[in-house]
Amino acid sequence: MSEVVLYDVQDAVATITLNRPESLNSMSAELLDRLVEAGTAAAADPTVRCVVITGAGRAFCAGGDVKGMAADNSAPRQGGSGAGSGLGRLRDQEEISRLLYEMPKPTIAAVNGHAVGAGLSVALAADIRIASENAKFGTAFARVGFSGDFGGTWLLQRLVGPAKAKELYFLADILTAEQARALGLVSRVVPADSLMDETMALARRLASGPTLAYGRMKENFAYGATATFADALTKEADNMLASGRTEDHRNAARAFVEKREPTFTGR
Repeated sequence: MSEVVLYDVQDAVATITLNRPESLNSMSAELLDRLVEAGTAAAADPTVRCVVITGAGRAFCAGGDVKGMAADNSAPRQGGSGAGSGLGRLRDQEEISRLLYEMPKPTIAAVNGHAVGAGLSVALAADIRIASENAKFGTAFARVGFSGDFGGTWLLQRLVGPAKAKELYFLADILTAEQARALGLVSRVVPADSLMDETMALARRLASGPTLAYGRMKENFAYGATATFADALTKEADNMLASGRTEDHRNAARAFVEKREPTFTGR
């Protein structure tokens, strides 16, 4: 992997780090390509049972590379400038959001600093967000005449409701970590110097859990976001029966009867 994105796996946890700290991890074309590669690798690796995404330096991600866009006004997309800047190219880059949202394993965004524009969208795509007390959040798109991408409008309205989501997009105000927590954008706010310790403790806990059940839970949530209640019940029933056929369920049921902690293997 290129150095603009770092990828590391330890204790069944894959950590993806955006690594352009000098530009607040803004999304160059190279960074976006490497980010999708890292997300694809984490999703496909059966030894990875939880994924953490974070940023190097002072920011999680400052969004698109606006300096690159300004240098080439012909590039109406995230990820810099140049040829191949059409719908297909942007949609390929947006895959990181889909991967974080849909991969059948828990994903955590450790938001260490500013998460704005497409950076906010990517953070919202993770299942859980933990924020440093120094974190800031904002949609930012309106400030540069963009409408938004990387799934932010779809994700944000499901977290805060359509009216509040529209306000946040139209006004592009910056939220503190505590304001984001109050709105439900993040699960918890922690001291800056303990962000990664707390994040990795949670990631290891999830990595030792029932991976297959987590994947089916995520499928239920994603399906239920657009399905009728009756169809969602059917999907839940189907996944419940499938979960019951796993070794993890059988071993956990025995552990429950024997009054001991279960051990999950992801099978």
